[in-house]
Amino acid sequence: MSTSGGTRAIFAALAANLGIAVMKFVAFVFSGSSSMLGESIHSLADSGNQVLLLVGGRRAKRAATPEHPFGYGRERFVYAFLVSIILFSLGGLFSLYEGIHKVQHPEPLEVPWLPIAVLVGAILMEGFSFRTAIKESNHVRGNVGWVQFVRRAKAPELPVILLEDFAALVGLTLALVGVSIAIATGDGVWDGVGTIAIGVLLIVVACVLAVETKSLLLGEGALAEDVRRITAAAEAEDSIEKVIHMQTMYLGPEELLVAMKVAVHRTDDAAAVARAIDRVESRVRAAVPVVTAMYVEPDILRTGTTTGPTAAAAPTSPPGPTAPTRDGVR
Repeated sequence: MSTSGGTRAIFAALAANLGIAVMKFVAFVFSGSSSMLGESIHSLADSGNQVLLLVGGRRAKRAATPEHPFGYGRERFVYAFLVSIILFSLGGLFSLYEGIHKVQHPEPLEVPWLPIAVLVGAILMEGFSFRTAIKESNHVRGNVGWVQFVRRAKAPELPVILLEDFAALVGLTLALVGVSIAIATGDGVWDGVGTIAIGVLLIVVACVLAVETKSLLLGEGALAEDVRRITAAAEAEDSIEKVIHMQTMYLGPEELLVAMKVAVHRTDDAAAVARAIDRVESRVRAAVPVVTAMYVEPDILRTGTTTGPTAAAAPTSPPGPTAPTRDGVR
């Protein structure tokens, strides 16, 4: 993902949400609409989330240290996970509480036109933020569908903004429906029903975000097409017979760790093997630029054994003359 693109989307969403939060809270004060209060808390939570994403992006740029030799790229995953927690607790649970309270103790709207005007204005502002996120995402998602983009993206900022803005637009629509029915019927219960619907929506979106960012925190491997490109680059010269097995893991959105075992010719001396490995590393980094850390182990391929680049390494056998071979090598 383009870091600058993600940053533009974050700032657009932050500006929109701060303005919307103020508008909604003013509407709540003058109208007493619980939907407006729930939506103002939602926008305030979203604003805090965008600040967290900016902080996470800044902290992830710190240089590697002896204590963290692979750097701090995963901080972006950590802060994206915090976003899901805040969206769930501050946004979803509060909206549920306020909506249930309003249903149990309905009150008429004091200035009925004000929530309608604010919601329409908020939809326009949120639509601008959503359009910016879509535009920036289109630069990096290629032909991948939106669901797959959210699920497969290694950089969390754009998927988070997309989900937040989508949830905000749906939430605003729900609030508009609830307030409109409450005005038409004179029954404030519908205002509370709209607030409950907003709370449920925020909780669902927060859970989706939590699942996706948790997977990144645990350590996701490279996509299948990147694995194929890495394998093809490693095997592009006959100095390497084949990739015996390979494991990958994202250390950050643009930092991929690659560890592989390759079969070299049994007649090669140490200098030839070292040169072959150096060329493998150069070709792989040229084919997949996000490869920032790479470890290549040379071995000898046993004739007649089928191996593959995605095979997992087997446990090491105990030493001794009768120890069986592993990974198709000896």
